[in-house]
Amino acid sequence: MKKFFILTNNPMVRDRYYKEFEVQYFSVDLLGILKYARDKIHLGYKLGTHPLSGSVKPNETPYKSIIMCYGDALDLDSLSIIENSIMTAEKFLKGKRPCKWNESVLKDFQIIDLSLMNSAIKDNLF
Repeated sequence: MKKFFILTNNPMVRDRYYKEFEVQYFSVDLLGILKYARDKIHLGYKLGTHPLSGSVKPNETPYKSIIMCYGDALDLDSLSIIENSIMTAEKFLKGKRPCKWNESVLKDFQIIDLSLMNSAIKDNLF
């Protein structure tokens, strides 16, 4: 079993997993979560899940949850993936006004992100 924590801006993921696993919740946008993940990688953590997993584009959802595994050195693969993910997200978000979704749509986005996290935990036996 890998030692890991969940990095998220999704309150539904936080509320679902905080009793079972370490959850680091931040009230930031999707790009903010990607940058937090990059900061953790610089501290020696590794990506446990791809930061742009799922078929929802970065400009189509405000929520993102990432599994981060404990490590003891800078993982260059994780660093490359997160840097490319940040550039991709910035490309999708460039020049676009932030969407103002209603609560029902935001809840749907939370459910999608939670579903991706449920699958990642189940499939990877974290």
